[in-house]
Parts: sequence; structure tokens; C-alpha cells
Amino acid sequence: MAPIAFGLDKFFNLLTDWPGYLAPFVDRLVPGTGQQAMYAVGVIEIVAGLLVAARPKYGAVVVAAWLAGIIVNLLLLGEYFDVALRDFGLLVGALALWRLASDHRTADPSAPRR
Repeated sequence: MAPIAFGLDKFFNLLTDWPGYLAPFVDRLVPGTGQQAMYAVGVIEIVAGLLVAARPKYGAVVVAAWLAGIIVNLLLLGEYFDVALRDFGLLVGALALWRLASDHRTADPSAPRR
């Protein structure tokens, strides 16, 4: 639910001024303005949130990769290290969800679990 909420807010900037979180290096790489980049980010976050809801095994990997990109962006920005640390915790949580959603059981239900 959080990725969907944050994705929607990229269109309204109610929680914060999202373009301010975009590293200048990244802003120069992407076409358009910082706000237009945040529109694309918002769409990706909404899709990732819906994917987690529908297919957690795959959505969790997408969210983990997305969070890794956000962390790199924040580290390049040289600010918001607290947010980067929080996002690292969310990345670990996404990987835990991926692990839980992945079926690692053997075909024999009587076999001991690893």
C-alpha cells in the first residue's frame, strides 16, 4: 500500500517536494524537468505496489530493485542519509517478502524442511 500512496503523491506533492529528492546528476540524465521525472517515478511505484499485491514473489524483487535505485540516488545527492537508511530497511523487508513468497519446499511433503 505504501508504494501506491507514495506513487500517487508524486503527482500532488502533498507529503513533500519530491523533485528535491532527485540528485542533480540523475536530473541531468533524465529528460524533462524534475517534476516530470517524479511523474514517471510515481507511475513505477504505483505499478510496483499493485504487482506486490497481485504477485508478491515478483513484486517484492521489483520493489527491492527500485529501493536500491532510490538509495543510490539519495547517496549521490549527499543528503537524506536517514531516508536512505530507512529505505535500506524496506529493501531488506522486500527481500524477506520475496523469500517468504518463494516456494522452497520439496515435492515430498513428508520430507524435512530446510
